[in-house]
Amino acid sequence: MDPQLPLPVVGIDISKATLAVCYQVNQQVKHLEVSNDKAGFQQLVKTCGAQCLFVMEATGAYYLAVAYYLHEQDGQVAVMNPLIIRRFIQMHLGKGKSDRKDAQWLLRYGQQQPVKVWQPDEQVLVECRQLEQVTEQLLKQKTMVSNLLEALQQQPVISQLARKHLLHTLQMLTQQVQAVEAELLALLEQRFQAEMTLLCSIPGIGRKTAGMLLLFAGGFQRFENYRQLIALAGLSPREHSSGTSVRGKVRITKMGGGLIRGKLFMCSFAAKKRNTACKALYDRLVAKGKNGKVALIAVCNKLLKQAFAIIKSGQPYQADFTSKLALNA
Repeated sequence: MDPQLPLPVVGIDISKATLAVCYQVNQQVKHLEVSNDKAGFQQLVKTCGAQCLFVMEATGAYYLAVAYYLHEQDGQVAVMNPLIIRRFIQMHLGKGKSDRKDAQWLLRYGQQQPVKVWQPDEQVLVECRQLEQVTEQLLKQKTMVSNLLEALQQQPVISQLARKHLLHTLQMLTQQVQAVEAELLALLEQRFQAEMTLLCSIPGIGRKTAGMLLLFAGGFQRFENYRQLIALAGLSPREHSSGTSVRGKVRITKMGGGLIRGKLFMCSFAAKKRNTACKALYDRLVAKGKNGKVALIAVCNKLLKQAFAIIKSGQPYQADFTSKLALNA
């Protein structure tokens, strides 16, 4: 294929069991349905060829196997945020919904819009994210058991056997959370030893948050500036106003990054006392009349700016130095 010519685009709508595929042959749109397994992937490549731009949505874990397979076959893969595709369909006044239609919209998007080529994460990051998911589920179970135990203790008649089993389960879940978190941090420290040391030099950021931040940002390798990092964490401000009649509050987007937002928010309490730049920012916003939560969210943003500046420079925290780097990033 001529390297100067654009690659043919293939739209793939992914479900748990099947892939709805849409491609073009001599300007004619064609459809194909294959199974979401290796046999189906092979049939897809046999029909469409490997030298294509395959456009798909990030649908939980279901897209990963086909994305990895197509990448290994030297195909170019674009994994899109489903919200972007939904807005594209709405912009073109698309009606109705089916797997075939969704695959055709993905084809059109890849033909009409520039896309970023997807690259698989290195194996250690994939394993760490799986451990993070296990931790999250264990914490949810722990919260549920704690709530059951509290509800039991409010009752006039309490079964000591029920209480014993709940306490035992709570203890077991606590131990499991601690074990998985320790394994996760050990893997991250082994892969990102220098980066962990740099991040822990920031007043307010501890070992666990440094590890989660590195995992969340994939080692910071794919970010060109701190604004991209803040947007991914869902900490970008979102304004809702129009003319003179609509004056909504400015809020953060909260799109993605829920776990890291929670960690950073807890770190912001220490940072507003011990981190020179964060303390100055917090005090200035409070003096202007901003409430404490808004000021703490601003501190979260400042911590991300400092983290980005420190990782990119390779130099540990220095109040004046990191502030200048963050501003110039």
